[in-house]
Amino acid sequence: MRYMLLLGLLFAELLAFAQSPRVLIVTAHPDDETMFPVTIFKITHELKGSADLALITDASGGYNGLVASSYYGMNLVDSVVGRKQLPLIRKKEMLASGEVLGIDNFFFLDQPDDYYNRNEKPYLTGKNWDIDYVNRRLDTLLAKGNYDFVFCLLPHEGQHAHHKTASISAIRAVQRMKGKRPVVLGAQAQDKNSEFKYSGLNGYPETKVNAADPVFQFDRSRHFGEDNKHSYMIVADWVKAAHKSQSGDMNQAMHRGEMETFWYFEINGNERIREVKKLFDDLRITGY
Repeated sequence: MRYMLLLGLLFAELLAFAQSPRVLIVTAHPDDETMFPVTIFKITHELKGSADLALITDASGGYNGLVASSYYGMNLVDSVVGRKQLPLIRKKEMLASGEVLGIDNFFFLDQPDDYYNRNEKPYLTGKNWDIDYVNRRLDTLLAKGNYDFVFCLLPHEGQHAHHKTASISAIRAVQRMKGKRPVVLGAQAQDKNSEFKYSGLNGYPETKVNAADPVFQFDRSRHFGEDNKHSYMIVADWVKAAHKSQSGDMNQAMHRGEMETFWYFEINGNERIREVKKLFDDLRITGY
């Protein structure tokens, strides 16, 4: 009887472990995680999973902190000041965001956050970034992390070059893995009435999405609780508020983007779709 009880407890622990997903987030800048914070929050807090984050750039860009200049006591819209001060400031903000999200480990790859543009080629070819170093670090993290999922920003044509490079690098790192690989998803936040369509980034077959595959969403605006006044939008706002140095961008983003939307890359294979479906089913039925 005691033996059977121990077996039952062991089985319960294994089942709980199996239901606790491990996620690696790969992004270019602090605040990129504001595209899908509630999904991460629910994984770490409600599904009892875990999440790590690999930040590709050194966070020395982003000079839109007009109100933040008063908060920090320095001119954060000036690029000279920003280049010197923002890397430390924005990494501290990233840690504050991670405290809300439940991030376990941060990995800083410190590539130059040089300037806004949409041409990813100089970064992917190693002209603007040490892409070999980025690849080695991602390979090591994936080999050691035993992740079930990798989340990155959706690399569409209108994205910042840094975003596209970070996401393509993450996809390629998963492709290079031997044995079982995590499922890699591309995400962005969008309004409920959005008509955005995505099939892949031209010239990068690894970013292809099959039109027949489902697009997975979590509605963070659904109301519940006393007087129906609660929603998970507050979690997204907590995360956005952590990025005070980006006061211009975060002011525009606050309490917007109801849907956290994830696309399933074709490189994952059709047989892995059910794993993603289970994750999002679990997200919907846990919490509030």
